[in-house]
Amino acid sequence: MTTTELISLVVAVAALVMSVIATTVAVQLRRSIAERIAQRTAALERTAPDRRPLAAVVVNPSKVSDTGPVRTALERACRDLEWREPLWLETTVEEPGTSQARRALAAGADVVVAFGGDGTVRRIASVLAGTGTPLGLVPAGTGNLLARNLDVVTSRAAEIPPDDVEAAMRVVLSGIDRRIDVGWISVERPGATEPEPEECFLVMAGMGFDAEIMANAPEALKAKVGPAAYFVSGLQRFNGDRVRMDITVDGVQHRRRVRTTVVGNVGRVQGGLALMPDAEVDDGYLDVLAIGPRGVVGWLDVAGRVITRRTWGDQRLAHWRGQRIDLEAEQPQEAQIDGDPIGEAAALRIRVDEEALVVRVSHRAPRRPISARARFRSLGAR
Repeated sequence: MTTTELISLVVAVAALVMSVIATTVAVQLRRSIAERIAQRTAALERTAPDRRPLAAVVVNPSKVSDTGPVRTALERACRDLEWREPLWLETTVEEPGTSQARRALAAGADVVVAFGGDGTVRRIASVLAGTGTPLGLVPAGTGNLLARNLDVVTSRAAEIPPDDVEAAMRVVLSGIDRRIDVGWISVERPGATEPEPEECFLVMAGMGFDAEIMANAPEALKAKVGPAAYFVSGLQRFNGDRVRMDITVDGVQHRRRVRTTVVGNVGRVQGGLALMPDAEVDDGYLDVLAIGPRGVVGWLDVAGRVITRRTWGDQRLAHWRGQRIDLEAEQPQEAQIDGDPIGEAAALRIRVDEEALVVRVSHRAPRRPISARARFRSLGAR
């Protein structure tokens, strides 16, 4: 082999070696770059905010003996509908819902879910009113009257089984928003010089027999038999005395002797009974029902007229509608707000805040063909 051939061979081998080295370096470099890109992407994903919507669940643990299964059902609904894992906030006796609702808003919740009864619902609503953040309902109380009047998924049991919880949560996550009115009530206590701060209500507030029933229905009995506990309590106080009450509706005063006076934002009570058949939750008005029967015959007449929806009437049963209502009793009376007994009151000052609250309801929830406001105009000032 000549010198020239030897040099050519060496050059060729060197070129081959350099090519192999270059290829190896390039492969390693690409791998390194790819790994760094992957690591950087993972780091960004870990630090980037989760854009999926968030539901905050404010739960009253006293309404369910074991929250584990229902919490699992709620999380499954969120996962299936591509929401984040829900924020779980439990109420206490000292903090029954308002502080939890504020924490939910601070966390940026897209919907705040009330998992409890009407009392839990109204405390959360007092924070959400006027914010535009929707209220979701997973009813677990004795009455669940707001949920029933809005045709949200409900259970007749005091404790909702996990499958109903999940169904209600799916309504919360995929339903539609409906604006409803909010009632605000200020209580004047016997002997007090100043009224108490306003409280929110969504269902009904009142003085007299209805509040006595709720104040004296044992919690243990409510948990065992549900709304039937109120019937038992009512029978024990059936023959109470009437009291003189001044009822002022939008500046017009009516004096009646009553057993009870109820101011309602909704019309239906337990069992689907339409106590105030003209009441609508989004009409900008509150309905007032003064009930003043004497004896068994009087009560039977009232019951018949409620069942047949003839609530516009006389001294036994009178019905008005308005935006500002004052109830002043001659003697202090038991009072209630959305089914929660609040003790004795001398007077209640009540007003309506039109369409102040957004509530998440089912796509299948029936809507009225005409507005209650239009129906009220057609009725005239009865």
